[in-house]
Amino acid sequence: MFKYVKAIVILILLVLGAQLVSGQVPSDSVSTGIDAVETVQAGGFASYEDFQSSPDFTAFIVDNLWVLLSAFLVFIMHLGFASVESGMNASKNTVSVIYKNLFTLCAGLITYAIVGFSLMYPGDFNIIPGFLGFGGFGIGYDAASPADYLTSNYYESYTIWTDFLFQAMFAATAATIISGAVAGRIKMPSYMLYAAIIVTFAYPITGSWQWGGGWLSELGFHDFAGSTLVHAVGGAAALVGAWALGPRIGKYGADGQVNDMPGHSFPLATIGVFLLWFGWFGFNGGSVLSADPAAISLVLVNTALAAAAGSLAAMATATFTVHKLDATQALNGVLAGLVGITAGADAVMPGQAIVIGALSGVLVVLAVIGIDKLKIDDPVSAIAVHLVCGIWGTLAVGIWGDGKSFQAQLIGTASIVAFTLVVSYIAVMIVKTTLGLRSTEEVELGGADAAYHGNAAYPDFAQAST
Repeated sequence: MFKYVKAIVILILLVLGAQLVSGQVPSDSVSTGIDAVETVQAGGFASYEDFQSSPDFTAFIVDNLWVLLSAFLVFIMHLGFASVESGMNASKNTVSVIYKNLFTLCAGLITYAIVGFSLMYPGDFNIIPGFLGFGGFGIGYDAASPADYLTSNYYESYTIWTDFLFQAMFAATAATIISGAVAGRIKMPSYMLYAAIIVTFAYPITGSWQWGGGWLSELGFHDFAGSTLVHAVGGAAALVGAWALGPRIGKYGADGQVNDMPGHSFPLATIGVFLLWFGWFGFNGGSVLSADPAAISLVLVNTALAAAAGSLAAMATATFTVHKLDATQALNGVLAGLVGITAGADAVMPGQAIVIGALSGVLVVLAVIGIDKLKIDDPVSAIAVHLVCGIWGTLAVGIWGDGKSFQAQLIGTASIVAFTLVVSYIAVMIVKTTLGLRSTEEVELGGADAAYHGNAAYPDFAQAST
């Protein structure tokens, strides 16, 4: 099994070596992080020194700093995902969940640096107009920054390095959504390959359709920070993975009964949700792409209100459907509200954000129940939270977003989700054919921690129970 892990590591090293040998990474202008000539030309300054002494340079510093700080907040979200997924799963799989989340972040950063960034922001769609382009390997100016990208407003707000870091955190977020949905029964190397395919190809390509200036951008589609482009993409990949794996042993009875398999640490899951909520202020707030105080304030207020409304609505819906004060659904409601508002946080007013968040909270509870009826086992409700509420939030922009077209929202959402489902299915078949998907019954019952990692998250407890 571990020979496959070694093969993946060797492949990454070979690609990195080829990247360095090819000379795609520039060695000049690193001290400023920008191509000074192109920057001053775009701003109409005679020299970079003139740009530094102008009032515009102060705004540039503030904007760049805000986007960087937002990237750090999105980074914290990965700790939130790891905590939620660990807490919502059995203790015997805790190390495995943490390992998967760490791998996803690290692999996502590397692959996004090598190919993802230039797939998502190709500048010129030189392969299929409006649908697919590639600017070359790496983050370098010649590779990832064709002339029309260099002369855009991006360089009036932040450097290309800041651009990459912020966007790379989003890419890793999309892929890590998969981890919790397939926990407890997927082979570790299989997950690693599957997640790598999604973060390297599926996410950047659909992202280019909108954020890279592709056909959806021209259509008028609006997804501010990624209800569909990030969350529904991750949710669709999670759906395919969970469906292909099948449910955990004992999850569903022969008579259709759904057996409760609670996670091992509700406090850990709660910490994770609050970390995600905190990080979401960077996720949405940073997507303003400047330090504009009015725009940021509106986005952050909408983000907070939608999350709160989502949780309250989920509490009420769970009371009427499962007839108990379901704390798990209350936490799901927070995340549902956050996912729902992410597409239109800049395009609606606070009252509308409350409605979008509340309806997200209702939907997530109903979706969890419906997905269980389909016998698709999702231990952390990732499909309900990210796919269902991501779709809803994007469509909601067409209802309440000022000047936004519902038709464009529908076409864009359907296209992105359909493409991701197809690519995810192909990826699953590749993984199934080469590595196999599911762990053995012995590994599943004994826990992934002992089988794949040779240790336990709670060794004292493990020893006491043997």
